[in-house]
Amino acid sequence: MLNNAFRVHDLAAKLDEGPSERQRPQPRKNLSSEVCLLSRLPSSSFMDREGGRNAPKELMKQLRRESLPPLSPPVETDAPSFDRERRTRTDSTTSEGSSSRRGWFSSKIKRSSVGPWKEPESYEIFRAIEKKDIMFLMEIRDRAFHLLLKKTGDATPLVHAMRIGESHREVTIVLLGALSRWVNHLEDSDMADRRTKPLLKALRTNLKLAIDYGLQSAHTDLIASFMQTLIMSEGDKWVAGQIQNVAFALRAGTAGKPVHMAETAVRSFATKELGKAELIAALEDYISNATADLLVMATWTCVSESVHGEAIPTYYFARDDRVFKAFQERLHRHRADLGDVTKRLKWQIRVLVRALDGRTTTYRSKIELLTEELDEGPGV
Repeated sequence: MLNNAFRVHDLAAKLDEGPSERQRPQPRKNLSSEVCLLSRLPSSSFMDREGGRNAPKELMKQLRRESLPPLSPPVETDAPSFDRERRTRTDSTTSEGSSSRRGWFSSKIKRSSVGPWKEPESYEIFRAIEKKDIMFLMEIRDRAFHLLLKKTGDATPLVHAMRIGESHREVTIVLLGALSRWVNHLEDSDMADRRTKPLLKALRTNLKLAIDYGLQSAHTDLIASFMQTLIMSEGDKWVAGQIQNVAFALRAGTAGKPVHMAETAVRSFATKELGKAELIAALEDYISNATADLLVMATWTCVSESVHGEAIPTYYFARDDRVFKAFQERLHRHRADLGDVTKRLKWQIRVLVRALDGRTTTYRSKIELLTEELDEGPGV
């Protein structure tokens, strides 16, 4: 039997109390009204930007688990805009195509023989620059090219044209075209000529002075063209040497930091002043293009040791995407033999093909992606 006495006493006490004495529930205190803002989602443009930046990195991570990509011949596409512009500038005064190149000192090169000719003095060349006498400058180019390289005081003809300013930009382009034309017409027979070495030295001095002046005076629009001609003037020896250095770095994996080595070689090649040139878009594109070419040519050098493929010509170097197209063609041609290369080299090939293929991103972005993977990644 249950004892409910305490309930009975409690009920009797409540009945004896008056209505006013009964306890009433205490009302709950109202909360004050405050503004509450929900955190909105990022904008679609922000998500697109972040996705575009992070997607290539994620794809690179997956490459370690993939086999070599399908190798097909490269599709011919238009050259990048920065290279088309550079090629137009440097070749605008070239009257002979590359298919008909002959040695510069060869007697087969035609020279104008109309009228008497006397080598002009330096002041006459500077005066022709000031008067924009293009025909006279082109005649000097054909008859006495060395005078266009001669330094008078603290200026060369090229630097003098740059100092005058934007009004004489076409004269600067003509002089740059003359330097580029001379380099493009050099043959192996010319390199053995004793007159070639001092001219090459003077040409490099001209270009370095022009680069330095362009950086100091913020006249940076032609610096990429100066850089291209300067590297061309160095010839096969410099390119071949750097390819071997980068190939050694590739064999060492990420510890060798091949991307950093290739980029440092290109940046330190011309002049110390290039260290101040990070903000020049055209020059950055050219340096990145040259860096990518060194990496590709070095990779193919490593592959050739196993498949015995033909080398990529050094004169393809840093001229739009010729090197990468040649690389793709050779990979396609020797695809049956790529099983003999090392696991690390296969991974490096995959990274290069994935990073450099396509034109939707700049060369600068491609080099940054390669740095993260080949220099700073976990490696293979």
